[in-house]
Amino acid sequence: MHFSTAPGWRAALRHNQGMYAQCPECLTIYKVRADTLAAARGRARCGSCGAEFDTLATLTDELPPPPFSTLRRRPAGAPLVQLNVPAARPPSQQRELFVAFDESRTRREPTRAAQAATPSFARGAARAGIATHADSRGWAIGSIALLLLMGAQLAWAWREPLLADPRVLSAAKAACERIGCTLPTVADRSRILLLARDVRPHPSVPHALIISATLSNGAAFAQPYPTVEITLSDVNEKRIALRRFAPSEYVGDLRALADGLPAGGTAGLSLEVEDPGNSAVAFEFRFL
Repeated sequence: MHFSTAPGWRAALRHNQGMYAQCPECLTIYKVRADTLAAARGRARCGSCGAEFDTLATLTDELPPPPFSTLRRRPAGAPLVQLNVPAARPPSQQRELFVAFDESRTRREPTRAAQAATPSFARGAARAGIATHADSRGWAIGSIALLLLMGAQLAWAWREPLLADPRVLSAAKAACERIGCTLPTVADRSRILLLARDVRPHPSVPHALIISATLSNGAAFAQPYPTVEITLSDVNEKRIALRRFAPSEYVGDLRALADGLPAGGTAGLSLEVEDPGNSAVAFEFRFL
């Protein structure tokens, strides 16, 4: 609780006068001082009955004319009193009421002289801050570019397993159609199947054989025609002859050779080889 320094109160203190408060239990009236009430924020203990009470409820600076038994009590929750006559203000508040005209204009509109008065080290720090911001933006752009380059290198290194996935292949084809690029060929020889094969004597060339076979691409993507390796063995499974045929030796259509064996497509081949004799009883196909 803070007490006003109104002229009436100050006069009472100057003449060593006090104020009066009454204990609500034993009705004893005490003479109290403002500084005593302020120290306990209006609370006091009765010296007669020991009751603790709020002195502000009956506080008055004059006793009523006798005879009387109780002081007038103020009800709880009384409306606030509007104080309109100030006794004093701290000097700091008075200084805030007056602002120099030059100072206010300087705060609103900094002059060139004020900017020029900035220390050289401060101006250098501001320029360094701008340069640091630009450098950080350059570092961010460079980092993103390096990440994209690393991603492209990894995609190229793993292009075959990636393009073997039909979803990746479809997305890559759509991207290449837009930007006009060509996808690298993907080869998965484990999905080249041998559907049929046949070995018979050549009808017009003595001591020669004709080997016929049908290949199928079981992959979901087109892949280059394989190199065909044919191995002839004897009854003891000993290799007695081996021949490899490049795609250009059994694919006559250059456009088909460039496009590769389509997904799910088949291709027939017919190869002429020298007859190794009656010792060759088995032959084996491999796709390289």
